[in-house]
Amino acid sequence: MVYGWARRGELRDSDAADICQEVFRAVVKNIDDFQRDQASSSFRSWLWAITRNQIRLFYRRRADEPQATGGTDAAAQIQQLPAFLDEDSEPSALVGRKLLVHRTLKLIRSDFSERNWDAFWRLAVEGESATEIAETLGMSPSAVRQAQYRILCRLREELEGS
Repeated sequence: MVYGWARRGELRDSDAADICQEVFRAVVKNIDDFQRDQASSSFRSWLWAITRNQIRLFYRRRADEPQATGGTDAAAQIQQLPAFLDEDSEPSALVGRKLLVHRTLKLIRSDFSERNWDAFWRLAVEGESATEIAETLGMSPSAVRQAQYRILCRLREELEGS
């Protein structure tokens, strides 16, 4: 996760690995300072704050190094901090949740008929109306909604177990 955040910070592979080492060095040194004083406080958000600071520090250090001449716009862009470093919430929380849901959906897909899965997908994901789906699949609108309900229940069941 930390490595992924560092790579999202547009760092090279080796620089991202160095950031990981610095982050975990800071975690070991400061773990006693971590306090979960609010419901919104989490270890993951604390870890994101440390990672974000390490990436910023990396960019500051790099800005102090002598740069090759050439005067291109690319060199100026390289010196800029990635915009996601301004975010307080860690960047991969939503992405991680989406990936988990996507993997879980793949796992449970075979538990349902093709027609019910198609009805669910079109209603829940593509946002089509139950009536429109029912007409094309030869189902009643209530059967379309029932298929969605059953698949969502199964999805919740799997996600709660993981």
